Amino acid sequence: MYHVAARAGLWGPWNDFYGVNVVGTENVIAACRANGVPRLIYTSSPSVVFDGTDQEGVDETYPYPDRFESPYPETKSIAEQRVLEANDSDLMTVSLRPHLIFGPEDNHLLPSLIERARKGRVPQIGDGTNRVDLTFVEDAARAHLLAATALTEGSPVAGSVYFISQDEPVVLWPWIRSLLAALDLPAIRLRIPLPVARTAGAAVAVLYRCLRLHGDPPLTPFLASELAQSHFYDITRAKRDLGYAPQWTMAEAMARTVAWLKAEHS
Repeated sequence: MYHVAARAGLWGPWNDFYGVNVVGTENVIAACRANGVPRLIYTSSPSVVFDGTDQEGVDETYPYPDRFESPYPETKSIAEQRVLEANDSDLMTVSLRPHLIFGPEDNHLLPSLIERARKGRVPQIGDGTNRVDLTFVEDAARAHLLAATALTEGSPVAGSVYFISQDEPVVLWPWIRSLLAALDLPAIRLRIPLPVARTAGAAVAVLYRCLRLHGDPPLTPFLASELAQSHFYDITRAKRDLGYAPQWTMAEAMARTVAWLKAEHS
């Protein structure tokens, strides 16, 4: 069974995230056991180990942080641990951590960026030198199929986690600028230092919470850190145990994605 559902997002009530991401995962595990399902492939996220510092080429031994700044990564980390703890001879489990999935039919990552860019609401956070992994949707799907095949009794895959990416980190802000230019969207003009962005994000979060405003805040401390700091990962373990290797280069993946975005959002 593939468990890919989640409550994603930067903002919202804790119980909403916990109910979907943790309780929902517990229900999936229970359903697998009740119906004799032998394998569970869980879609996690590298954000489960993001601790607000630069993460440059870290591997799966990197620990979960002591505290989180958003309910999404915290509840995903709890759910991932539930999945790993469930691994046994009756139900073999594995957790994949694809980073920032993009590509045609994306209804989350890039459409949100495009919407903000059209309104001139995409400031650069930080000095613009941070490097970030992305994962093309077709390679993310292929990684799940490989994991299902490799998830056999006695294999190192059972009870393990794997980072998944294109293995080709981009310098985030030049990459965003080139994407916006390709789509004829307004260029980024405002630059905000990370400490200022984190302080502003904290203030905005308090305002949203106190006034019970709807929708996502334009900035939070977690988002500021994600946009300003490096987070790319070593996928050696996925190559070794799953036989995973990206089938698309970033240039090829972006060409296909931009063509779709032009057709869909022009």
